Amino acid sequence: MTVVLALLLGTAVGSFLNVVIHRVPRHESVVRPASRCPQCGTPIRSRHNLPVVGWLILRGRCADCGTPISVRYPLVELATGLLFAALAWRLDRLDLLPALPAYLWFAGAGVALALIDLELRVLPNAIVLPSYPVTAVLLTASAAWQHDWWPLARAALGAAALFAFFLLLVLIAPSGMGSGDVKLSGLLGGVLAYLSWSTLLIGGFSGFVLGAVVGVAAMAVGRAGRKTTLPFGPFMITGALLAIFFAGPLATAWRHLMN
Repeated sequence: MTVVLALLLGTAVGSFLNVVIHRVPRHESVVRPASRCPQCGTPIRSRHNLPVVGWLILRGRCADCGTPISVRYPLVELATGLLFAALAWRLDRLDLLPALPAYLWFAGAGVALALIDLELRVLPNAIVLPSYPVTAVLLTASAAWQHDWWPLARAALGAAALFAFFLLLVLIAPSGMGSGDVKLSGLLGGVLAYLSWSTLLIGGFSGFVLGAVVGVAAMAVGRAGRKTTLPFGPFMITGALLAIFFAGPLATAWRHLMN
């Protein structure tokens, strides 16, 4: 039941994230005006604003002017729903369901940040910075509910450690990544370390591996050169999410390899 509820919640949140992705980088309100067609300006009717279903009903076009509606909108809604459901399942397996709100917030913010960074090469402070206190409060509530304060202390240490590591990288090689990546790193460190040290290590460094693989592949097919810069935020977020789900098997495989 929790997984199903998370799926439904995720699709609804994904609909809101579409607004966030479009408006936050442009410094527009995410509340007003209501969603409307960018071509004709007609407000979207409530029955057409249902996540995923609304786009299918409209067959991907505005009901008033017929302008095509990007398939990105239902894909964001569906992907967010599936991610929320997967996190609910994962945390249930880890007996950490009280921490689910914190990880759902992180997932929602991560989806928005990844897509904004891909499009505009920026990680807005308006999303990153508020995520620190929100995540801290939600993880604190989880620790209090479970009467176990060590994961919270580990999260604080992990956030500080990963932030310091990224800051050091920027000081050594300023052109390697942006300040937004540094600000994001502390958030990732907290949510990863709350689960385990191995999750922090794997999630913290998976972004570099993913970035290197994609960069080499892009050069191999002629889509990038040696001096081409790729937005690093999506790799950081993807690496963190992969670690949340697969840190255990990856850590076990690494130990076997080293032995």
